[in-house]
Amino acid sequence: MDRSTSTAGPPPSNKRRNILSPTRIQALNDDIMCSVFSFLDLVHLIRCTAVCKSWSGVIDKSKLLQILCCKQRGFLGGDFDLPTSSERTWKSKLRDLAISQHRSALHTGHVDIYQWKGHSDGIDRCKMKMGLILTGGSGKVLRLWSVERYKCLAEYSLPQTGSLIDFNFDESKVVGLVGNRICLWRRNERRSIFTSQSGQFPKSACMCYVDPEAVVGCEDGRARVFDMYGRKWSRIIKMHTGPITCLSLSDDQLLIGGSSFGHIALSDLSSDQQVATLKTNDFAGLTTLCYNSRSHIVFSGSSSGRASSWDLRMMKQLWEARVSPNIISSIQHMRDDISILAVGGIDGVVRLVDPQNGDFLSNCIIYESSRKLNRLETCNSIVTRKKGLRVSEDARFDLMPRISRPSISCLAVGMQKVVTTHADGYIRVWKFSK
Repeated sequence: MDRSTSTAGPPPSNKRRNILSPTRIQALNDDIMCSVFSFLDLVHLIRCTAVCKSWSGVIDKSKLLQILCCKQRGFLGGDFDLPTSSERTWKSKLRDLAISQHRSALHTGHVDIYQWKGHSDGIDRCKMKMGLILTGGSGKVLRLWSVERYKCLAEYSLPQTGSLIDFNFDESKVVGLVGNRICLWRRNERRSIFTSQSGQFPKSACMCYVDPEAVVGCEDGRARVFDMYGRKWSRIIKMHTGPITCLSLSDDQLLIGGSSFGHIALSDLSSDQQVATLKTNDFAGLTTLCYNSRSHIVFSGSSSGRASSWDLRMMKQLWEARVSPNIISSIQHMRDDISILAVGGIDGVVRLVDPQNGDFLSNCIIYESSRKLNRLETCNSIVTRKKGLRVSEDARFDLMPRISRPSISCLAVGMQKVVTTHADGYIRVWKFSK
């Protein structure tokens, strides 16, 4: 072959491969990443630090957080010099600043609602962590969603026998209570990798999960503990004389269980010993619990529409108030946040309550005008944006159209947002901005 006619460079196949291969985030150097991060506000920048060590390192090195905080010192009345503060003080101040903005946005900020049909059947429960929502209900599938992109990232098929009762998830797995068996999925796989034997316990109503154990609340008043690694039921804890309707588990292995008689039982999960029993004043069945590990306070909601707060260090009730005219289906707060509590129920109003005293901060419903945003390819759904409307507590909610306040089956709280799920299969992300 004549050398003068030969061409230099890689073969065409390599060129095509280079053109088609996507550019990954790792290909961007620190300077480019810093330039991108500089367009974000303080709250979104704080979220980026939690994505991975690489992003956190770039943000810390660039001092972007310090600069943004210093700019707001006059607004916040700051009394500290960030550049000379210790790392622990800096992280604490940063957390307080983010919580302050979170509370301000939920209390008085503008409300946008992004909604889409997440399931063809009703949605009974949802969990939100790490910018992800896990939803499930009467259908035979769990779905994992991106909160920001409203996109279905994964689906998990349920066993054909038994209905979905409760579930939870972490960084690597999804745990579900289906009928009277525990199912386990890896986050990156659709098929369950483990299903416990059925018929091991009576009818159940709730589950809580903290690795490596799942705890199931049953109608006989006992909680069954399932060892995820040993894949067996390890022990039984007597909590109530009546059915256990809701469960929560503290970081120090304190099991908190609500009953259909309005009582809250506390048991030490490590020793299986009952610690105390707390009694509400109206004795209505408890429907939901959430525990704040920062303040050591547990909040409960009941079928009579009353909410109550208990300090577990003193075993003392702090307040009890009627916050809804109907059943409270869900009461939640953002993890470790002691500034605001979200309550949802049958009347479809998202109520924001002061966790210190039970006073109302705001009530939100849907404003009917909307516009189409885009189509979700994964589940063939359409996302629409609606406006949220704040209304006074003395307003006649019963006279407002149901389309403005569809019944809430469950809710979850994140930074400047509340996610609600509904019996018609819709998922709604309420975003609050200053």
